[in-house]
Amino acid sequence: MQKLVLLGDEAIAQAAIDAGVTAVYAYPGTPSTEITEYIIASKEAREKNVIGRWTANEKTAVEAALGVSYAGKRAMACMKHVGLNVAADAFMNAAITGTNGGLIVVSADDPSMHSSQNEQDSRYYGKFALIPILEPASQQEAYDMVGYGFDLSEKYHIPLLLRITTRLAHSRAAVERKDAKPQHTLSLPSDLRQFVLLPSFAKKRYAGLLGMQPHFVEESERSPFNQLFDGKDKSLGIIASGIAYNYVMELFPDGCPYPLLKIGQYPLPVNKLKQLADKVEKLLIVEEGYPLIEEWLQGILGSPYTILGRFTGHIPRQGELNPVIVGKALGIESKATFSNSDKLANRPPTFCPGCPHIDSFKALNEVMKSYSPGRVFSDIGCYTLSALPPYESINSCVDMGASITMAKGAADAGLVPAVAVIGDSTFTHSGMTGLLDAVIDNSPITVMILDNSTTGMTGGQPSHAYNRLKDICIGLGVHPDHVKIIRPLPKYHEENVKIIAEEVAYPGVSVIIPTRECVQTLNRRMQEKFKNKNA
Repeated sequence: MQKLVLLGDEAIAQAAIDAGVTAVYAYPGTPSTEITEYIIASKEAREKNVIGRWTANEKTAVEAALGVSYAGKRAMACMKHVGLNVAADAFMNAAITGTNGGLIVVSADDPSMHSSQNEQDSRYYGKFALIPILEPASQQEAYDMVGYGFDLSEKYHIPLLLRITTRLAHSRAAVERKDAKPQHTLSLPSDLRQFVLLPSFAKKRYAGLLGMQPHFVEESERSPFNQLFDGKDKSLGIIASGIAYNYVMELFPDGCPYPLLKIGQYPLPVNKLKQLADKVEKLLIVEEGYPLIEEWLQGILGSPYTILGRFTGHIPRQGELNPVIVGKALGIESKATFSNSDKLANRPPTFCPGCPHIDSFKALNEVMKSYSPGRVFSDIGCYTLSALPPYESINSCVDMGASITMAKGAADAGLVPAVAVIGDSTFTHSGMTGLLDAVIDNSPITVMILDNSTTGMTGGQPSHAYNRLKDICIGLGVHPDHVKIIRPLPKYHEENVKIIAEEVAYPGVSVIIPTRECVQTLNRRMQEKFKNKNA
């Protein structure tokens, strides 16, 4: 079989193509972005008419994938962990509607918050939804789990959660492909009321979901991704899940001396857990993310067992694991080091040279000098860097779309004027509803939609807002006289300051759209144009 060297994200994408997926939907978010990018760039995917689409947000991605599943075909929705919060309504209810064609939701978690607001663990969503969860330990397992997951989804007519983490998503390894499968043909559900969650129908569907739980445990017991290994030293047993399994094995190049249970599929395999627990004096839980297995075990095993992990302080409660941390928990001193932060000068991130946001914040800062500080609410995007010197422009960055609604709430509380700063892609992701709220209440806020014509922070994916922002804002009810487009360039600075000052002083909803292409996408576009010209 063909072998490829792939990122974990790319292994998932290639596996979906080989498993006969019809469509992959996503909103870009590190560390999940490369899955959909790979699908979109794949010649093989195009030849097979595999749909790869960026969506307005993660909720619409899951709903579109559920629609593909309704039609009897295989689909995947991809996002980062905080994106699963946005998709939670569709995700949770899809567990009750069930599926027709196979459906996998991929959530990429980000321990240590390399590019995220929190460290949340997506496995809790899978447990909450009462559906099976797959967690690969390697790129090969990530590949293998996709085909396995689609088959399992179709066996039980249930969506699955595939949970990965940053380290697996963005590291490479050799992956062996399997024979490709054709896409399913169109086939509607045998029960055309399956996806109708009226209470009377939903109660029956939920009862069916509860009834499947023992079967999910049985599947975990015989899963190739859950393996129990014996060891001579019974003073300790180790339970290691996902990529954390590699950190354990790296410490024991000649083989682990302790009995070890490798977890890659949930719900937990109860019999295997009890087999391990009954033969050892205590258990050490090594899992990336929250102490889910550790917490789960308390209910499965009960009090006679000694369980060590994040709750007991043997594993740090915060941050990403590595072999040094795991080694300390096992009493092994490692010479390896994973941080030189004490030797390196601090290099905080900055705007790219020539970034249009620089001129936008220079103009905004000049206007806001006339008011008391603490009035600018921001959002998730490159422009969040304006929190740092030399700009120090913004006072919040909570979640996608929160800038507008927080500014509205602050204005409601009497902080007038209040300014919201949001990017073009973030605005169409989850800012439009907040602007509608502000219009309905005629809130005295100014919204600056920084339009760089792309989804800049995740690498320059297309923005749904492209050439639409003014029409969207007017359509939501903002008065056309108070929707202003400006050019964030030094030569227009004085003019931009004047426009921003007028709109900030306006006692109603106003929108300012600084418009200039991201310097990175501009450079790539010009390079491509030059390459084509000289080809």
